[in-house]
Amino acid sequence: MRRGLSIVVVMGGMLCGAMAATHSAKVDARMKGAYRHPAVNGWTQMHLEGTPAEIGFQHGALLASEIADLQKVFALELSHDTGKDWKFFRTAAQNMMWPHVESEYREEMQGIADGLKSQGVALDLWDVVAMNGSQEWSYYVEQYDKEHKIASLSTVTAPDHCSAFVATGSYTKDGHVVIAHNNWTNYLDGARWTMIFDIAPTHGYRLLMDGLPGLIHSGDDFGVNAAGIVITETTIGAFHGYDPNGIPEFVRARKAMQYSASIDDVARIFKNGNNGGYANDWLIADTRKNEIASLELGLKNVTLERKSDGYFVGSNFPINEKLTTEETTFAENDPTNSANARHKRWLQVMADNKGKIDVELAQQFLADHKDSVTGKVEANERTLCGHVEASPRGMGDWQKPYGTAGAAQNKAADAAMISKMSFTAAAGHACGTDFHAASHLQEHPEMAWEKPELRDMKAYPWTRVRAE
Repeated sequence: MRRGLSIVVVMGGMLCGAMAATHSAKVDARMKGAYRHPAVNGWTQMHLEGTPAEIGFQHGALLASEIADLQKVFALELSHDTGKDWKFFRTAAQNMMWPHVESEYREEMQGIADGLKSQGVALDLWDVVAMNGSQEWSYYVEQYDKEHKIASLSTVTAPDHCSAFVATGSYTKDGHVVIAHNNWTNYLDGARWTMIFDIAPTHGYRLLMDGLPGLIHSGDDFGVNAAGIVITETTIGAFHGYDPNGIPEFVRARKAMQYSASIDDVARIFKNGNNGGYANDWLIADTRKNEIASLELGLKNVTLERKSDGYFVGSNFPINEKLTTEETTFAENDPTNSANARHKRWLQVMADNKGKIDVELAQQFLADHKDSVTGKVEANERTLCGHVEASPRGMGDWQKPYGTAGAAQNKAADAAMISKMSFTAAAGHACGTDFHAASHLQEHPEMAWEKPELRDMKAYPWTRVRAE
């Protein structure tokens, strides 16, 4: 199903205008210049600006209820997935992560905690840090249990996330960059992954990114900045390895978005202090140079490849053979594996559409339901628009121990949009299929543990978002 493009209506820069209608926050000097728009087609956009502490306070105050809600989701997911309670992650956030967080982002997370407090939300700094580490906790827990000789859950390493591509030159309609990404995640948090952050920091470049409430980084990592850099990623499948003495991935991800003016900047920031957490193949574009790159960032093996004509695709398959052997348990010889099947489909759509790729086609790619193994059009865990819950093979490893999952939201942009600090986004499945929590839980009683926080996930039309 194709879905039309609608444009976000800009509400104007009134001080906390949207917040006044939905929150009881008192006027605070730290809120100067910040505002939140009412949700449009599932997306809630806000503008944050100023010092790290001010940006954090604005974030915490404007999204207080959403942050409190997401913390419950993370606590539920993590306790189920890892066997650890929320106190474990708060402690690890304070003792393991915090010493490796630089002052700018310490101030911003403290600001979020202060903003939450101003709204009467009983979450503190360590809750905020633990939430920011959400994407790398499974890597840490596996290493922690190994070092402490604790019997772990059988499948503690994070499941695969996301499908993406970046292309330029002879592959795109106008010869310039086109990039797209969909976020494969648990529907518990995916239904809430609908924030758009327009951030104008005192230092670094202005950035526009999707994200989750309470996180200083995108989390699924799609963002553009005022230097013409766009960054996204897909996780490296079946990866293992974590260095607790490194810099948390969420710090490096945010810093790369904020401070990069080139592909080399992105690579340098990610490699400096690399801890192996949330190991990804990062897809990067420098739209001013019309150059694209793939940075496959393992813990021991790191590969940077760049092109001025061609494409890179991602669907959780490792690229470097040494990395695959040393740092993963990836089933590279299994063509029915989701990552391999989606990789094959990406190669097909790139070849079939060479010279024609634009944002409209990118949106169609993210809605694609062709299974490259069977050749049939049937939504499942092997299609670019992922529907793990619809797999005829059953829920599989995604649900052991992880929850109901698939492609929860989507983004696409071209160089012209990026030059204007803009991209298109679709909340929910790009194909237009809604997810209904009640009927799903009725069909899958084994997923009853999700019931307290699982919600419906409506598929909305593509929407243009932009920095204002």
